[in-house]
Amino acid sequence: MTKAPYEAIPLEQLPELEYEDQPEDVDWRPIRIHFGITAFGANAFSGKKGAQVIVEHSESEESGTRHEELYFVSQGRATFTIEGDRVDAPAGTFVYLPDPDSMRSAVAEEDDTTILCLGGTPGEAFTVSPWEKKYDPAA
Repeated sequence: MTKAPYEAIPLEQLPELEYEDQPEDVDWRPIRIHFGITAFGANAFSGKKGAQVIVEHSESEESGTRHEELYFVSQGRATFTIEGDRVDAPAGTFVYLPDPDSMRSAVAEEDDTTILCLGGTPGEAFTVSPWEKKYDPAA
């Protein structure tokens, strides 16, 4: 059987996984795991108003990665906190963090806020983040 040259699926049809460090009121859709992406990290996080959609973290050496990250608010509105600065991010907003050491988080300001997160380490082949390995049988 030949594999199709592409796959198209609506975000809400991607399977959700329970990520132990994510608040209960936030849905995690592991895009990279679903598609078997090996070139970069890709996840989507959704939550209701007031939910911490992106948990506070950095991508420093202690995290096991040195990822730069690009976030895209695909629906709703979020407030990112980056190194203490608050950034309003309505749907359609990109937030780019080139410095892995920057602390970052995001809170949903509207119900059903969804944030796409893409990441990788500049100049290196992609490796799965240590926190994500336990959820990906192929990692």
